Amino acid sequence: MRVKRFFEKLSTLDRRIIYCLIGVSIIISLIGKLQFREFPSAMTKKVFATIESLPKDAKVLVAMDYDPPSEPELHPMATAFVRQLAAKEVNLYFVALWPMGQVMTSKIVDKVLKKKFPDYQYGKDYVDLGFKSGNQGVINVMRTNIKKLFTTDRGGTDINSIPLMEHVSSLKDFDLIVSVSAGYPGIIEWIQFGSDPAGVPIINGSTAVQAPQVFPYFPRQLAGVLGGIKAAAEYESLVKERYPEIAGDENMAIMRMGPQTIAHLIIIFFIVVGNICYFVTRKMSV
Repeated sequence: MRVKRFFEKLSTLDRRIIYCLIGVSIIISLIGKLQFREFPSAMTKKVFATIESLPKDAKVLVAMDYDPPSEPELHPMATAFVRQLAAKEVNLYFVALWPMGQVMTSKIVDKVLKKKFPDYQYGKDYVDLGFKSGNQGVINVMRTNIKKLFTTDRGGTDINSIPLMEHVSSLKDFDLIVSVSAGYPGIIEWIQFGSDPAGVPIINGSTAVQAPQVFPYFPRQLAGVLGGIKAAAEYESLVKERYPEIAGDENMAIMRMGPQTIAHLIIIFFIVVGNICYFVTRKMSV
């Protein structure tokens, strides 16, 4: 009977205790900067290989279509993308279909290009075209005539006076499009109205919620996709392994996966315990 009472009491454990245990474990993991080894999936390796195959001075359009609410999930991806692209010494063209996307661009430029790649010069190695409203209409125009839509860069400089824009007139002039998106407009619009009609390869970093909507475009119209913070952590591990000199300790996704992993393990533990309590008490009641 004591065994039965023990399992009955355990099965009615106050859920607030479980919440507290999860909360404490996350806090301890964050303070201790707990990290686990990442094992990149085939899809993550495919995205990484796509950028690795780019030649020096390739032209890459980076579409920053997300905002602060999705920043914790997508910003690590965007940062890892730009680190790898800059390490490959390609020419970067930033654009945003979301108003706050240009703010995300500024953060990455300040944190990655200016700190890790001081030799990268604005106008010569990278350019920020800024935000342009119009959703897929913007992509439609860019597919045929970029300079018709973007007459100046984000800072107001005449587009024709920027050396990097000298040989760029449409999306067809790019070697790759990198889309980091949280919804509409985003990767689906870039595929349907941009990369697919223009015949330009495209890769994507999406939120975990949006990723299932994107997978059907792989592999014909999409070279690869990262879905959620787990894929971002896998990608950071690949960049860190290939370019340790510029990876540093700022691997945001890897650091966030530690607390998340611990929290999931605690949840799984209590699910298992709950099922054990249920079957034991039911068997002893017969």
